Amino acid sequence: MLTFLGFAMIATFLVLIMMKKMSPIAALVLIPALFCVFAGKGAHLGDYVIEGVGKLAPTAAMLMFAIVYFGLMIDVGLFDPIVRGILRFCKADPMRVVVGTAVLAAIVSLDGDGSTTFMITVSAMYPLYKRLGLSLVVMTGVAATANGVMNTLPWGGPTARAATALKLDAADIFVPMIPALAVGLLFVFALAYVLGLRERRRVGVLALPGQKTPGEVAEAEDAEKVEKVEGVEGDLVTAAAGSVGGSGSAGSAASGASAGPTPAATSASTPTAIPGSAAGDARGNAPEDGFQGLDPDRATLRPRLYWFNAGLTVALLAAMITELLPIPVLFLLGAALALTVNFPHMPDQKARLAAHADNVLNVAGMVFAAAVFTGVLTGTGMVKHMADWLVGAIPDGMGPHMALVTGLLSLPLTYFMSNDGFYFGVLPVLAEAGAAHGVSPLEIARASLVGQALHMSSPLVPAVYVLVGMAKVEFGDHTRFTVKWAALTSLVVLGAGMLFGII
Repeated sequence: MLTFLGFAMIATFLVLIMMKKMSPIAALVLIPALFCVFAGKGAHLGDYVIEGVGKLAPTAAMLMFAIVYFGLMIDVGLFDPIVRGILRFCKADPMRVVVGTAVLAAIVSLDGDGSTTFMITVSAMYPLYKRLGLSLVVMTGVAATANGVMNTLPWGGPTARAATALKLDAADIFVPMIPALAVGLLFVFALAYVLGLRERRRVGVLALPGQKTPGEVAEAEDAEKVEKVEGVEGDLVTAAAGSVGGSGSAGSAASGASAGPTPAATSASTPTAIPGSAAGDARGNAPEDGFQGLDPDRATLRPRLYWFNAGLTVALLAAMITELLPIPVLFLLGAALALTVNFPHMPDQKARLAAHADNVLNVAGMVFAAAVFTGVLTGTGMVKHMADWLVGAIPDGMGPHMALVTGLLSLPLTYFMSNDGFYFGVLPVLAEAGAAHGVSPLEIARASLVGQALHMSSPLVPAVYVLVGMAKVEFGDHTRFTVKWAALTSLVVLGAGMLFGII
């Protein structure tokens, strides 16, 4: 009976959130509460929830303050010079542009929000792709895959969900996975290099519309003649640099966007036209884009504190990797220090916190709502009964390899269902089945992360619609191009994890 109720609860939860009949938070609370009553244990619902909330509080705190911290770093302009440097590196070489896209997406993904990452990356790189005539699906595919690998950061969502569902420490899951994830990220950069070379062969080098032909620029590779081309690039760099620095609220608003063009603007920023955008370019050409960048002179910039903020971020990440303090404590201290130093006046502090409140509430609410789902699933014994059934269905020869099975299953399951459905509905069952064969829940949790490179192109991820909408790419075209490369990236991460003995 409990086995049937457990699978029925998970199936109901998945169907409702995949069909968008309920929000994940509402489904995480109401569906398990209803099935707890069906199981005849409604009187114990309060105990299940309170116990779950107590265990999940550290994870919620980590996510809350990590979102605030990286949101502040975007506000104050920490990533602005990085974008300008990448665009200068790109010049007008297609190979460099594609590699720069992967590097930029990976760096900006440190904020843990896919929508913000895609807004910044597309706003910065789109003008170059349009003027060079490069394939826009290359841009969206590389950006989504790089973000998928980086999405495994503890504050990005999947790691926190895995830790929440299995009641583990997020640091114990993530830190050992760093070498395998690094290999996956290097593979993305190598893939970007190969795709960039292909684009270079297709369109040539330094082929800016209305400027020098590839042959003419190739002859002037070494010096001043290239600077004439860089004059046009300077316009692109100046405009695209203004696309960096949106507040967390912008990312939150974009999360629910449709496939239409999305203005990347916040309350602290005034839109400024990008060449070829809605305002047209300097030569009076018709608009090409449907979006605008963010004002590089926005009031939240703190250029005099740039090195303080950079040093603080490096120190924070180093302390996290070395486990100097628990991750929630590190981000709590980091967010408080960054807020106090960058915005010493109380009204400014309140404004910045309010700007990121949507993201914080959504993520923290999801974690605490998960206490109901995981509490009922565990407290009623549903997980144990489902695991027993699953163990009986798995051939004895595959039992000791449940981590590998989990890694392989994470590719299709995280693509065809949301992270909430996979991590809160399926992962606990896989972990119980693995435990019956002596496989550590930590190995199962780590293996469950490998499918994230593919997951970020799933039609169930709202941020992907921001990506394809801003890039003017059909979702079907993006899917056909990206899925094979993203799946290969996930398999590379899985293979590296097994090679290093992490999984």
